[in-house]
Amino acid sequence: MNSHCATGGWVLGNLIDGTQAEYVRIPHAINSLYKLPGNIDPAEMAGFSDAFPTGMECGTLNANVQPGKSLAIVGAGPVGLAAMLTSKLYSPYPIVVLDKDSNRLEQAKKLGADKVINVDAFNAMEELDSVVDGKGFDSVIEAVGTPITFDLCQKILAPGGSLANVGVHGQKASLDLDKLWDHNITGQGINTRLVDTLTIPTLLRLFQAGRFQSTLLTHRYPFSDISKAYHAFQMAPKEGILKVGIDF
Repeated sequence: MNSHCATGGWVLGNLIDGTQAEYVRIPHAINSLYKLPGNIDPAEMAGFSDAFPTGMECGTLNANVQPGKSLAIVGAGPVGLAAMLTSKLYSPYPIVVLDKDSNRLEQAKKLGADKVINVDAFNAMEELDSVVDGKGFDSVIEAVGTPITFDLCQKILAPGGSLANVGVHGQKASLDLDKLWDHNITGQGINTRLVDTLTIPTLLRLFQAGRFQSTLLTHRYPFSDISKAYHAFQMAPKEGILKVGIDF
């Protein structure tokens, strides 16, 4: 469990400054750095430092995604979309992505979601139930981190299903055992996890083999316009931004 190593864990951007610099010092680099293939634009690798391993480890694997089993992903931000892209390696069906932002739902559709649903629509729950005949979803991934979205994930979880909480919560969320006690939630039932990034080598190989696409970087700015980049990222939903790249 590298994420909870006594002298490691979540260091960059937490215990020491992050990596938005020309040179950085990486503790335990031999265990946490991976050499990129020389024939690939580094910008295409933007999602591999966090979004893809988080989506894979905390989302796809913890949600026990299986071939032909239904999957719902609540949250269509970069991590939610990364979870969707890595989940496709396991061939679930259908994949349904939920969000309240139409731009991000459109991105999810383009990247291969079988269905997208705007949770603000008046008939959202009816539409969601119709996809699985009211039986709930075998795998559910929470990729937002709010009490409302976690509650929604519990409501749509099928008996015997798995719920992977990926979102980072800043306030208490309720676990509705009064409704889940008879749902046979065992084994990989409801999971939380801090990403270990152990899947990065595997994900890089699969990307090189063309097994999934890396399209999370939607906007690029030169270093001289870094203030504009930060301002644009603050307006990410309005601007249709997933990830912003800075060219040094």
